[in-house]
Amino acid sequence: MEDCIFCKIAAKEIPSRPVYEDELVYAFYDLDPQAPTHFLVISKQHIASALDLTDEHAALVGHIYAVIAQIARQLGFDSYRVVTNCGESAGQSVFHLHFHVLAGRDMAWPPG
Repeated sequence: MEDCIFCKIAAKEIPSRPVYEDELVYAFYDLDPQAPTHFLVISKQHIASALDLTDEHAALVGHIYAVIAQIARQLGFDSYRVVTNCGESAGQSVFHLHFHVLAGRDMAWPPG
């Protein structure tokens, strides 16, 4: 999608601080971190949100969570939060499937 900021980040048209990359996903540090460690994992395939996932995306979503766990281990975290906002009223501001990973502080519940 040509006007999607996350598609542009994944294509290296917009600079970012990378954490991880493979053929399916790209992970990079959030520009406005909400925890001492806050990075995003995005699908390289443009999917507007988790609301648009189907059974065809099961392997991709499983891969994303495996990547999150791998990065968390590499960064030395045994505790972290994964957040996916679905829709504008839930706080989604970029309509491209992405997962926020937050770590390095205690997390309150319920979250917001």
